[in-house]
Order: sequence, then C-alpha cells, then structure tokens
Amino acid sequence: SVRARVTQWADARFGAGTTRVRSNESRLAQAAQGILLFKLFMGAITGISLLVGGIGIMNVLLASVTERTREIGIRKAMGARKRDVLWQFLAESVAVASLGSGLGVVLGLSGAFAITAIMRSRLEGMQIFASVSWSTIAVAVCSALFVGLVFGTYPARRAAGLDPIDAIRHE
Repeated sequence: SVRARVTQWADARFGAGTTRVRSNESRLAQAAQGILLFKLFMGAITGISLLVGGIGIMNVLLASVTERTREIGIRKAMGARKRDVLWQFLAESVAVASLGSGLGVVLGLSGAFAITAIMRSRLEGMQIFASVSWSTIAVAVCSALFVGLVFGTYPARRAAGLDPIDAIRHE
C-alpha cells in the first residue's frame, strides 16, 4: 500500500510513467527462501547424523549380545524373564545414548564458545556471542535418548528371545 501511494504521488508530481518505485519485498522473499533452504539442509544433516548414531548404537549392542550370550543364557536359566533381559539391554542402550548425548552437548557448546571467541579476537570491534537455549539442549538430549531406545530395541529383543540352553552352549 505504501508503494502504491508513493507511485501515485510520483505520477502526480512528475507525470505518469516517468518514475519507478521499488521495494525490498523481493529481496526479503529471497532471504526468507535462503533461510528455509538452510534450515532444511541442516535438518537433513541432523537426520543423517541421528541415523548413523543409531546404527552405531545398534552395532555396539549386537556385539554385546553376541559376547554375552552365555551370561544371558545363565540369567534366563536362573529365572530371568524375557522382560528382564529386554529391559537390561534397553537400559544399556539408553545409557550409551545418554553418554553420547552428554559428550555431544559438551563438545558442541565448547566449540560454539571457542569459535565465537576466536571470531571476536579476529574481528576487532565485532560483538559476536554464542547463543544457547535450554530448550535446544533438551531437544538434542531427548532426540539422542529416543534414537538409543529405538535402535536398541532390536538387539534387546534378540537377547530376550534367546533360548537358555542354546545360549549356555554358545562358545
């Protein structure tokens, strides 16, 4: 509406068609599109990272199930139920994911503060600071725990489904 009024005023003052009024709407739309593209790109990288981390957790737990087959067999022979073994390995999965997420948060925050400190020292006069919100940290930790729980389910179910006699005989 402002552009229309300015165009109307300029046409009345200088004659119709002699002036052209521009606004930054197209630049603003282009910047918004760039920000959206950046968010989608970072979301894709985050998704791939979570998938790779989940596969890593699953591999660690599958190796743990294989190495501890006799232990699982002895526990089941002593009266442990499927549910007990399942919860044991799910707890282990969540513990591995918790350790990983805690380490990730510490390294991420350290990196962010270090990089902004370096930028402040190199760009004299620029006041650049890392911004941290507790909700972002909570989402990151909860996502890691969820990935640990989801990817730990298969190894836990595999361990819980072992036959005690076959598991005890396992070498």
